[in-house]
Amino acid sequence: MTYQTQDRYSVAAQEDRCAPRTKLTIPGQLRASGGRAFQTVVHDLSISGFSAAAINRMHEGQMCWLTLPGLESLQAQVVWWENCMVGCAFSELLSPIVHDNILARYSGEGAYRPY
Repeated sequence: MTYQTQDRYSVAAQEDRCAPRTKLTIPGQLRASGGRAFQTVVHDLSISGFSAAAINRMHEGQMCWLTLPGLESLQAQVVWWENCMVGCAFSELLSPIVHDNILARYSGEGAYRPY
């Protein structure tokens, strides 16, 4: 049986993790150790890590920093890179409060609508 890369990742992203990942779209910046920051899009997020677009090759174990709008840079370590996508584990777990605020802001949940 053959799986598309995205299908394999979708299955693997929910396995053997300390927290579930939520699919979303967040613009941000990613900077690899020793490199320059580049624009990226975060495709999923959990308190333990994220996956994002990365057109430049990133290597397993490489340190990087993710900057999301309104937040300080978050240190992470590259776990995998494939087909211009990178998966990273945060060096320190993301605060559940910060995580929930990001989800509310970018997934449409919890958004105030007066109508």
